[in-house]
Amino acid sequence: MALNFPIVCFGGSAVDIDEYTQLLAVLPADLDVAFVIIDNLKQVARVLHDSLSKCTKMPVDFITEGLPVQRNHVFVLQEGRDLHMVDGAFHLAPKSKPTGWPDTITVFLRSLTSQWHGQLIAVILAGYDGDGAAALCGAKEVGGITIAQKVDTITHQDMPLSAIASGCVDFILSIDDIAKEIVRIAHASRIEV
Repeated sequence: MALNFPIVCFGGSAVDIDEYTQLLAVLPADLDVAFVIIDNLKQVARVLHDSLSKCTKMPVDFITEGLPVQRNHVFVLQEGRDLHMVDGAFHLAPKSKPTGWPDTITVFLRSLTSQWHGQLIAVILAGYDGDGAAALCGAKEVGGITIAQKVDTITHQDMPLSAIASGCVDFILSIDDIAKEIVRIAHASRIEV
């Protein structure tokens, strides 16, 4: 079954919970987009799940093995595993990089570039190190759109700066403008289908 609706991957490791809720609160619940949040900081997933459930009408689910991707859902990865996409479902695997800063976002984005048939939107948010940056050029090669959070609006700039340094970022935006751009892209995808 070909899934051709847009999927957005938000990747970060030092994003304020308030920024995630700010993003999701303004995104329409009927946008026909799947949202995946990967935050590399330990214990963020539980707090994030509870907070997001209060600010959006979309279901907010923890990612489990074999869970199918659905539009108008928010999926949160719990720490400690790598995430892959296979035949429209999430697959969990042991971390390919068990020490040092993780590359979970990079692993998932690379999986999406070969497995997802709809519009791919990669959003690199505040964070440490450079997870995600190495997959952005590959995402663009398959027609994906890449966004980095505007660095002068955040304290922990490593991840967006690494993304920008890759030369493969389409937009550098504030949190509010990221949400607006996702809505614009989703509406354009509906017209193209």
